[in-house]
Amino acid sequence: MARKRYTPEQIIAMLREAEVKLSQGEKTGAICRSLGVSEQSYYRWRREYGGLKVSQARRLKDLEKENQRLRKAVSNLTLDALILKEAIEGKY
Repeated sequence: MARKRYTPEQIIAMLREAEVKLSQGEKTGAICRSLGVSEQSYYRWRREYGGLKVSQARRLKDLEKENQRLRKAVSNLTLDALILKEAIEGKY
């Protein structure tokens, strides 16, 4: 069975629904079953997205993607610099 991927918007909506049900006295296990996710996923989502609004979650994902792109660029430039340094020193 293929894994279901949820968007941050869907996750935040589920977390809000779970919050309402928790305040009504339902147990976490029953809430997770009704949402169709595992308790592990619920707690991971709560840790990552708890208290965020949809726009904030979207911004977070955009920043993570930009950070990943910049890290890759820095590592490529560092590698190029090391190669040029070795070539200049004649260690090739």
